[in-house]
Amino acid sequence: MTQALAKKRLRDTFAAKRRALSPGEVASAGRAVCDRLRCLSAWSAAREVLLYMPIQNEIDVRPLLDDLLARGVKALLPRCRPGEPGAMDLACPRCREHLVPGAYGILEPDPAACPSEPDASADLIVVPGLAFDRTGYRLGFGGGYYDRLLSCRTLRTALTIGAAYAFQVVAALPTEPWDVRLRAICTENEYFETGS
Repeated sequence: MTQALAKKRLRDTFAAKRRALSPGEVASAGRAVCDRLRCLSAWSAAREVLLYMPIQNEIDVRPLLDDLLARGVKALLPRCRPGEPGAMDLACPRCREHLVPGAYGILEPDPAACPSEPDASADLIVVPGLAFDRTGYRLGFGGGYYDRLLSCRTLRTALTIGAAYAFQVVAALPTEPWDVRLRAICTENEYFETGS
């Protein structure tokens, strides 16, 4: 089996498992992950945090955005760059009303209210995915958006944490040379560093 086919099968499997979750399971896991992340000293100390807006039953980190906005910590969100597949910019919404549907129907900072911040240097980045392994590799939807973003010079030193359901964590994933490893994974059951 080719690497591409192996990844496609894994994507299909994990996407189906995530779609099958009940609203109660999604809410419960999201609360547990957010609680674990809030307990990290890195969370309390962060000056800039990059989050994502969940789709398709991804771990719901929206309460973390509300927490950052309430504390006056700079919250960053990605915004797909028009006409450049695989590229994202970062912007800083000041409130939930600054979020509008963007590419793929994902809520993004409104370009009219939130200019791009090319020099953003997040201390902590919470990353979604379909699957993660214990060495820090992740499997996304295949567009390379996060690998490109996490390779940016200003984000390379950030604490990168995959937000996952326990069933999304596997021993090993097929990888490519350009895949960027995450430094930690957080599920409803555990938080662990990957050694990367």
